[in-house]
Amino acid sequence: MSEATPQDKRPDEQRPAPAFRDRLIAEIPHLRAFGASLSGSMQLADDLVQETLLKAWRHAGSFTEGTNFKAWVFTILRNTYYSIYRRRGREVQDTDGFHASQVAVSAGQDSHMDLADFRKALVRLPEEQREALIMIGAMGLSYEEAAEICHVAIGTMKSRVNRARIRLADLLGLPLHAEALPAAKPPSRMLPQLPVVP
Repeated sequence: MSEATPQDKRPDEQRPAPAFRDRLIAEIPHLRAFGASLSGSMQLADDLVQETLLKAWRHAGSFTEGTNFKAWVFTILRNTYYSIYRRRGREVQDTDGFHASQVAVSAGQDSHMDLADFRKALVRLPEEQREALIMIGAMGLSYEEAAEICHVAIGTMKSRVNRARIRLADLLGLPLHAEALPAAKPPSRMLPQLPVVP
């Protein structure tokens, strides 16, 4: 009986190169932050990251060199999250007590925003908007990278981020900056002036 050589293995069964491992390790903090923003739980985020790393390692051969590595691993994490979410249905996970800590607010803390207020408002955003805002605003991804991860057009990603910013400002009772809103066209530009015919 002959032993299988590395050339006989399928591409996804070959051991990834050390450079692949290094790139994967470099993404772990970003994956944890993204996982926490999706799930609302650091424990679930760590589980998501672990599953993502295993899948990426197992399918390293399916990554096309020269394409966006970060988008590739973020897509794996996002798809893993949605697979778990679909399986679990709509049950509430509160293993680290985050949601329970948001139920009551001390009387002396009503007049200012703190991190807990921000988190509470962020959780209230629609999931697509929260995800877009975290990827662009907190993680520093470009609109193109975020759009690629979410499989949407760049314009859709920009709209989601803008709506998320507007909604977040509303939830926090903050004034909006002019650049957060689309500029209104002056009426003279909307309808051209027609000459008056005598």
